[in-house]
Amino acid sequence: MEDLNVVESINNAGTWLVRNQALLISYAVNIVAAVVILIIGMIIAGFVSRAVHKLMRSRGIDLTVADFLAAIVRYGIIAFTVIAALGRIGVQTASVIAVMGAAGLAIGLALQGSLANFAAGVLLVVFRPFRAGEYVDLGGVAGTVVEVQIFSTTLRTLDDKIIVVPNGKVIANNIINTSREPNRRTEIIVGVAYDADIDVVKKVLGDIIAADKRIMHDKEVTVRLNEMTASTLNFVVRVWSTNADAQDIYWDLLENFKRALDEHKMNIPYPQMDIHLHRVAQEVAADEDANPPLARAPDTNA
Repeated sequence: MEDLNVVESINNAGTWLVRNQALLISYAVNIVAAVVILIIGMIIAGFVSRAVHKLMRSRGIDLTVADFLAAIVRYGIIAFTVIAALGRIGVQTASVIAVMGAAGLAIGLALQGSLANFAAGVLLVVFRPFRAGEYVDLGGVAGTVVEVQIFSTTLRTLDDKIIVVPNGKVIANNIINTSREPNRRTEIIVGVAYDADIDVVKKVLGDIIAADKRIMHDKEVTVRLNEMTASTLNFVVRVWSTNADAQDIYWDLLENFKRALDEHKMNIPYPQMDIHLHRVAQEVAADEDANPPLARAPDTNA
């Protein structure tokens, strides 16, 4: 009896397959076509993205802008590919777009921070306060810009650390770009003792500056007394140089200033405090021993 039921089920299945053969073939073709559309769409997205990137670079467009726009093109093509694949298997694309819109609204409310980073990335690409390869300080995080992505900016520090900063924080903080201008001013504070001669100090520091050929002597050079603190006379030194030489000039001037001041017997004092101890109690006791009080008169009423 069971064998008959199995044979009957097989016969029914075969009959259903024969009757719906065209429908099954249509579904299979649509699924295969959807997969092919996805594969081709991914390939086209990568190809077009690379082509756009290469074209913009050949036109001299900044690397930051090229990377950002190439990523936008790639993700846009992928989104259209997914919609086309869903339409090929019979899904109503209008409904899909409506659902995606509603989902996008919900996701947008849930991911406000990410959308803020995206909007900040667009602003960074449009206004370009910095470019790839420039050295910047982004709210206390300093390094060379590697790339500006959709949601974050990647920096490489001087000790080869990779720092990823969300674009929202980049826009919210101060952006200090030290590479945009070719020249930079270096400022050094030099403190000497109060007994130092001001004119001699200025001459010593000025001779060191004049001997350095990397300094731009055609631009303003400042060596002036800037501050009189509790223990030092502080002189400010300001010189101009190229961006490439600025850091080395800062270190070299510091070392040469110290050597020259030592040669001229000028001390660079450190903060100090003089404490005077007044032994009041002992002084009072000594005064009483030297001048004893008068003897008290006897009481006559006793």
